[in-house]
Amino acid sequence: MNKKQIITLAREFRRNQTPAEKIFWNLVRNRNFDGKKFVRQHPLIYENRNDKNLSFYIPDFYCAEHKLVVEIDGKVHDYQKEYDEQRTIIINEMGIRVVRINNDELSDIEKVKERIRKFF
Repeated sequence: MNKKQIITLAREFRRNQTPAEKIFWNLVRNRNFDGKKFVRQHPLIYENRNDKNLSFYIPDFYCAEHKLVVEIDGKVHDYQKEYDEQRTIIINEMGIRVVRINNDELSDIEKVKERIRKFF
């Protein structure tokens, strides 16, 4: 996949947010969360360790200022823990930290804010 295709895919993800992602986006959009700029589904492109080809991840939310990815995890993530762990390792190797928020946690927005603030 080339960069143009990756960007097109990210745009599609932005158009098809989950309800939980919409809740979080309303919390952080337009610098509403402590003045920090977050973007949705921002592609993180890197060179694959094994074959030197370009690979990518499209995290749910990204704050470049703090090199922080926020992933909103629904039930599907209960069945892909190994994939998520590998993805987190690779993102960490890019110098970016990852915080995972479970959909259910969004019922207590203040608690979610406090978890994220620890990364600022």
